Amino acid sequence: MTTVLTKSFPQERQSSTQAAPGKKHVLIVGGGFAGIAAARALKRADVDITLVDRRNHHIFQPLLYQVATAVLAPSEIAAPIRQLEAKQKNLSVLLAEVKAINMGARTLDAVCPKAGSRKLAYDFLVIATGMRPSYFGHDEFAQFAPGLKSLSDAETIRTRILSAFELAEATDDEKERTRQMTFVLVGAGPTGVELAASIAQLVSVTLRNNFRKIDPAKSRIVLVDGGTRILPTFAEPLSQKAAKRLAKLGVEVSTGVKVEKVDDQGVIAAGVRIPSATVLWTAGVSASPVVKLLGTQTDRAGRAFVGAFLDIPEAPNVFVAGDAASMTQDGHPVPGVAQAAIQQGRFVGHVIANRVRGHEDGRPFRYRNKGNMAVVGKNFAILESGRLRSSGFVTWLIWAALHVLALPQLQNRFRVQTQWLWSYLSGQRSSRLISEGPRSPAS
Repeated sequence: MTTVLTKSFPQERQSSTQAAPGKKHVLIVGGGFAGIAAARALKRADVDITLVDRRNHHIFQPLLYQVATAVLAPSEIAAPIRQLEAKQKNLSVLLAEVKAINMGARTLDAVCPKAGSRKLAYDFLVIATGMRPSYFGHDEFAQFAPGLKSLSDAETIRTRILSAFELAEATDDEKERTRQMTFVLVGAGPTGVELAASIAQLVSVTLRNNFRKIDPAKSRIVLVDGGTRILPTFAEPLSQKAAKRLAKLGVEVSTGVKVEKVDDQGVIAAGVRIPSATVLWTAGVSASPVVKLLGTQTDRAGRAFVGAFLDIPEAPNVFVAGDAASMTQDGHPVPGVAQAAIQQGRFVGHVIANRVRGHEDGRPFRYRNKGNMAVVGKNFAILESGRLRSSGFVTWLIWAALHVLALPQLQNRFRVQTQWLWSYLSGQRSSRLISEGPRSPAS
């Protein structure tokens, strides 16, 4: 994406982005579900909007694990944020990274790649920067166990998985071959379960006849979690059904086990070393560092505590939405899922629109849970919505239909639908690419 600045600007340019005369300026930081929903909710409001993100694309995160396991290509689950600008006349997009927030002066400092600093003035600020992996104080694990929050993460994981089989094929050392064909996933929430199931089907179906010296189906896939069961946000009967399905796919599930160390040779869990060349972190998350710039109170995960209208106590014109917000409803935290982020972003947009018009804020935010779903490999998914609980093939069809319809663009829907059909019928995956690292000039 092309930034709004050119190289002719000095490195430390200080300018203030202002709304048109008589219009309020809304600054949205983050182009995820919450940020996009807030921008769209302000489409007909008499405001000027600037959406700031350090990436030029919006990701449909529920399918990110399929990019990591070569089912889908990155472009099939992502859409350029700037495309929204073409459809919404009161919206501008800025590719930049936020460095400082001054709530007293109502300004934000951001750095555009190769174009210097910008000082952006705002009347209303929306922070919707999402989450990043949390290693619970062991940040040294990160270099050995990548998380899954971005397209770059997904491509890194895909490369590690596919490279492991290439290295296993090339070596004559049986211990090293076994290590290369052992995959450990730390964290048995929806991401861990879906990723483990997808890897299991990759090794048993897609790669089955692709090698001469190794049998990918003999790979070991271990899913480790410190809790008492997998998928703890689901009812226990559904969790048990998912665990049985994973066992059928060949995934080893170890609950009540804490990971003590992760290094280049694998993991140590409950005092036992599991040699592995591919360790994936699907356990904890923490809020983006941008939240800290607000100077407001946060929870242990770094999420900002927000009020009934998703604003912070220090500044009623500053809102936090989506995964970056910490809010309790009926004694339970509002979950960090896509539907909650969309609802919060839309709500914040409506609140700002009402305040600009001089209207009352309306009713406080209330999250409406439309149900939780998780897919456990081909032909099996679980669904919980209120008292409704279902699992199996029909639930899997519902999951597939809902996810296709929720994709950001029509072309995404067509491509994903086509690829899923091809993969379903043939067992093949079209994005089995090992990404190359940067080459030196001499190579």
